[in-house]
Amino acid sequence: MTLARFPITEGHTDIIVTAPKTPKRGPATRTTEPFYNPSMEQSRDLSILANQWLLNTRQKPTRICDGLAASGIRGLRLAKELTGDVHVTINDTKQTAVDLIQENIQRNTLQNATASHADLNTLLSQERFHSIDIDPFGSPIPFLDSAMRSITPHGLLACTATDTAPLCGVFPDVCRRRYAAWPYHGPCMHETGLRILLGVLAREAAKYDKGIQPLLCYTTDHYFRAYVQIQPGKRTANESMKNLVTIPATVIPLANQSDHLVGPLWMGPSQNKKMIQEVRMLLSTKTLGSRPGLWRLISALEDEAEAPPFFYTVEGIASLLKQSMPPLDHVIETLRREGYVASRTHFTPTGFKTNAPWDAVQRSLGAVPEH
Repeated sequence: MTLARFPITEGHTDIIVTAPKTPKRGPATRTTEPFYNPSMEQSRDLSILANQWLLNTRQKPTRICDGLAASGIRGLRLAKELTGDVHVTINDTKQTAVDLIQENIQRNTLQNATASHADLNTLLSQERFHSIDIDPFGSPIPFLDSAMRSITPHGLLACTATDTAPLCGVFPDVCRRRYAAWPYHGPCMHETGLRILLGVLAREAAKYDKGIQPLLCYTTDHYFRAYVQIQPGKRTANESMKNLVTIPATVIPLANQSDHLVGPLWMGPSQNKKMIQEVRMLLSTKTLGSRPGLWRLISALEDEAEAPPFFYTVEGIASLLKQSMPPLDHVIETLRREGYVASRTHFTPTGFKTNAPWDAVQRSLGAVPEH
């Protein structure tokens, strides 16, 4: 059977695809063909910025692996749109995908890209890379051990998890099997899911005397995404492991599961403010289709970079205190005037992070009068 072929343009890259996903929003569905998912354009745009940051930081030849490439659009864009001495290996296990990737490499006359037909774990066991992107359909767990062995010191590991239901506590037994962690289902479930993923990355790195430094980590409605830098050495591995903690659910703001343990969670910083600021500067130099959404996301991540773990929601507090919901900006400004850290969070448009004690949070909503 001859498959239909469709030309698409993303960023500065033109490719042919055989299975475009429709509608544009939401996760992809499993298919035997090398599909193209337009809803992941923002994710791919951000990978351009993160890898440009790495190239600018290294100032050396850089080898990138797009490990689960499907249509190959991410790797093709990295090869074409990055500025610097870079070579991209674009890998997939399906021969139809590899053939299409090779055709698109030639279509874009890319001298710095190679199509690879291999099991990703085999490829990572045979070669070393400065940047590895793992974007699976589901969990990244099967590929993390080999990624930690393949990646070079101070390399960039980008990791996606689309199995949001287990990480958010809808299927706790599945999360326990895959991630060796107890999840949480409640207002902060996306943050706890992200911190479970970071905890797994820290444990996998520590097996090889490596530590992680989360750089830029976030969630959307259908995936988790983490960019971490892999730091060599037993000392950094030990320091990373100190950030892994199992907590009672009562530590989480507005939690309703008092007898439930959550974790192990990564309780260290999930963002690196300096890196995010540099990525934001790069955004002004690149022509990217998702620029408005990226600008909002990067600004939100920068704002919450120095805030503590977990967040409140104004509607959650208002419901608990049985009062009307105040404007979020009013709450944040009130807490900052009292000298506390307070910021919006990308996890929800009505959420805020703060180091303020509960009585100060109540006052910010007007529930407790000032004395």
